[in-house]
Amino acid sequence: MAELDLKELKRRMDGAISSFQSDLAGLRTGRASASLLDPITIEAYGSSMPINQVANVSVPEARMLSVSVWDKSMVGAVERAIRDSNLGLNPVTDGTTLRIPLPELNEQRRKELVKVAHQYGESARVAVRHVRRDGMDLLKKMEKDGEIGQDESRQTSEKVQKMTDDTVSEIDKLLSVKEAEIMQV
Repeated sequence: MAELDLKELKRRMDGAISSFQSDLAGLRTGRASASLLDPITIEAYGSSMPINQVANVSVPEARMLSVSVWDKSMVGAVERAIRDSNLGLNPVTDGTTLRIPLPELNEQRRKELVKVAHQYGESARVAVRHVRRDGMDLLKKMEKDGEIGQDESRQTSEKVQKMTDDTVSEIDKLLSVKEAEIMQV
């Protein structure tokens, strides 16, 4: 007997929000943040690894990041990954340390970052809608199989829809806050 677990759907929707928040944390707003490099993965030792598993990222100054690579042979791969990350960063190599000055954000770059933030937001909304679809499909199956009645199915589907609307609304709020932060001069 299948059963719809609203808590499980809520957990999956919350997972989409936390993934979205970590994506947004990686977008630069003019201040240096170690989390800026979190989305970057490095091809290392035959697999793709997050940058924090091959190097230490620190913020020595307000507009500078420092990446200390642990394995000297990985310096080139880390530098390439940072350059190719579409974050507009240009690392300067000094032995096993990469210094990454953060340039002033011009108006065009700010608009590009807002577009990226909107893409992240749409991906999060799509993930939430997938969770809703899974829940609705299960409800329809349960109703068809006679496990629940039409009234119960309708009430539960309304709860799932409200949960979806609330989650999408939270994503939109987070997005507008980040957009304001990026566009702030």
